[in-house]
Amino acid sequence: MKLPMFQRRRLLGYLAAPAVTVLAAGLVGCASGSSPASDRQALLQRATAFWKSVQDNDPVTSWNYEELSKKPGWTLQAYLKREGILYQAVQVLEVRSLEGDKAVVDVKVTYSIPVLRMMDQEVVLKDEWVRVDGLWYHAERRGIL
Repeated sequence: MKLPMFQRRRLLGYLAAPAVTVLAAGLVGCASGSSPASDRQALLQRATAFWKSVQDNDPVTSWNYEELSKKPGWTLQAYLKREGILYQAVQVLEVRSLEGDKAVVDVKVTYSIPVLRMMDQEVVLKDEWVRVDGLWYHAERRGIL
């Protein structure tokens, strides 16, 4: 049985509508959820901005990327008293690992600690990051030892 043109279009419309609805819902879900690639990209952007502020000796800006800035009991004034390291060069290399709200980023740094007469030291740091309220923050450092 051959249907007239308008009836075929109506039938196709009825059949296509659920498929289009499911496809659109899937696309919206993808847009609102985060993929591993977008998580890594967001982390690399924040890590690069943080380390640039550290290299530029701009602790007020770097404070905004620190997990400590989200913890009660810590203030910018206390944070400003912590450092004694000069960073000559910083290069964010890659995301080493990312699991849930914790990540590790490899960062190559050239630094000096004048008070210890350590000059132009080079190291690749395993820099820890945590996600708080959807944003990546430089994890609290527990100390060198």
